[in-house]
Amino acid sequence: MYEKKIPFDIECGVKVTMEVIGGKWKSCILMELDNKPMRPSELHREFPDASPRVIDQQLKELEMHGMIKKTIFPELPPHSEYSITETGKTLLPIINEIEKWGDNFRPTMRKILNIE
Repeated sequence: MYEKKIPFDIECGVKVTMEVIGGKWKSCILMELDNKPMRPSELHREFPDASPRVIDQQLKELEMHGMIKKTIFPELPPHSEYSITETGKTLLPIINEIEKWGDNFRPTMRKILNIE
């Protein structure tokens, strides 16, 4: 896994939160897994703009932080699926508020970017 050059400041709550949910697709992954457990290939199809490598990396980080869990089914052919944990579900209200803020800011962002 990537080793950061700047030491992580565990004393700052914002930095701790951003360590867990920071990443372009992490919040989206958590929201999708709140609907149902999904196989990695399903998540890759859900986010076609993201490279499979990025999705896999962010899944590993979410699993490492205990926000999701990976279940491997011992059958032939073997397969796995990800599901959100109870701890991961505690992030959903925060993510929903971020989404609401983004929806409200969208008209301003369109003006800033000159998008009609």
